[in-house]
Amino acid sequence: QVQLVESGGGLVQAGGSLRLSCAVSGRTFTSLVMGWFRQAPGKEREFVATISRSGGNTYYADSVKGRFTISRVNAKSTIYLQMNSLTPEETAVYYCAADADVYYSTAYSTRRSDYDYWGQGTQVTVSS
Repeated sequence: QVQLVESGGGLVQAGGSLRLSCAVSGRTFTSLVMGWFRQAPGKEREFVATISRSGGNTYYADSVKGRFTISRVNAKSTIYLQMNSLTPEETAVYYCAADADVYYSTAYSTRRSDYDYWGQGTQVTVSS
């Protein structure tokens, strides 16, 4: 059973920064493509960022490109999302997700339907 546990959410002022973490257990971490999604109240869950199994390839939603950075430390079975210059519109529950069906170590996944496992989410609130 794969488990994903997010942490690091909280309240931050507009323009501020937060770093989210997601610890993974129950499966060989390097077999998993990882991603971050977010869901604001009344909206669909949307893709934020993804990282390949090797950690060498990343991809971001246009709205966060240049401000957010996804990374992974395979020795710790953990991924991170560094978020800078946050805006109130980015208030949402942020979810960590794992795709277990990717063969190539350099590939990544951007579709919600690609992901097999999800964390419980962590709340990020950006005040104006």
